Amino acid sequence: MAVNKPVGSRTLGNALMPRYFFNVYHDRAELDEEGEELPDVQAAWREATVTAGQIIQDLDGRLKPGKDWRLEVTDEFANPLYVIHVSADRAK
Repeated sequence: MAVNKPVGSRTLGNALMPRYFFNVYHDRAELDEEGEELPDVQAAWREATVTAGQIIQDLDGRLKPGKDWRLEVTDEFANPLYVIHVSADRAK
């Protein structure tokens, strides 16, 4: 698996804007190579929840029982911050 490399932070006024990466794993790994500049980890969490909801909606029935879906948020140094994990199972 490729590791996100730091791409730097942009200065906004006197504050640095860290970059966060949103990697998606479902049928295959979709690694976020660009990332998004956000003010802090709370903003990254908000973005992760909105993004996860949109992607799951766009799966349009392709999430099948026995399959998992997850979104992992990392910082610009590839440190894991959050994971949103959706597991689809058939009721027994």
